[in-house]
Amino acid sequence: MPTAEQTRAVVVDSHSPGKLRISPVPIQAKSLTDVTVRVTAISLNRGEVKRALTAAEDGWRPGWDFAGIVEDAVTGASSPKIGARVVGMLASGAWAEQIRAPSVSLAEIPEGVSEAQAVALPVAGLTALHALRKGGLLLGKKVLIDGASGGVGHLAVQLAKASGAIVYGHIRREDQRDAIAKSCTGGVVVGATLEAARAFGPYDLILDSVGGTTLAAALTMLHPAGTCVTFGVSEAPNSTIESGVFFRQGGVKLYGLILFDELTRVEPAGEGLSVLLRLVQQKLLVPQIAIEASWTEIGKIAQQLVERKYPGKAVLRVG
Repeated sequence: MPTAEQTRAVVVDSHSPGKLRISPVPIQAKSLTDVTVRVTAISLNRGEVKRALTAAEDGWRPGWDFAGIVEDAVTGASSPKIGARVVGMLASGAWAEQIRAPSVSLAEIPEGVSEAQAVALPVAGLTALHALRKGGLLLGKKVLIDGASGGVGHLAVQLAKASGAIVYGHIRREDQRDAIAKSCTGGVVVGATLEAARAFGPYDLILDSVGGTTLAAALTMLHPAGTCVTFGVSEAPNSTIESGVFFRQGGVKLYGLILFDELTRVEPAGEGLSVLLRLVQQKLLVPQIAIEASWTEIGKIAQQLVERKYPGKAVLRVG
């Protein structure tokens, strides 16, 4: 059993099934601004999982999203109190039974919002929120979201709808339609490439999580002064851009979004999470949770995520 100075956490182990195992690890030292949280649930994101399974060295501790109970607090009116249900995120190491996290990265879970709904929000929800904000006031604007049934995409289409946008969601398979149809006020676009969405443009804002040829196509579908926000390269890390078409659209912009940079420069995670939680409470945002299971199944479920075996989010119970 772990000692008082240790907790159990998910670590990378190339010799374990699925390359992930639960092992005793030291608890991070507590700073003056840290809150100690007993973690009760985690959720998975493609970025951290792909790194863990393909690039990380043995011993690395993955984990961004967590929910749990505050065990000690810091001084300040905005800090969650002992016993509060909270959700938050770390740069790594959140997949553990006990963690320490900056109080500004936490938000209290309100009544009417389940732990599973809350823990599905941090990285995916905040990415969607910050990306949509790059389009300014979206009321009546055309917004195109590729990968619309994915972890970020299914939240982005709902947030765009709540903002009054005319929302188009691009998916690659017809069987993904039902997951996003209610939020796509402009329509659901089904096609092997983003070219299927060209006929419905031009768009004021495009959210791209794919890169490669998808990004190249998106940059030629913008309305004058429109913006494309890119935050992923799941198709390919390189893109050949038709630069003449791009600049002749007039005043168009390409914004590269890295969430952890946004949380440093724009606002801490806790603020955006509070916005998202209120929308969930008001039933304007409904996280799609495809899997709920024990964290002892982390290796299997992480591999399924990399292989795109399920839409939406996976939530794992800790302990």
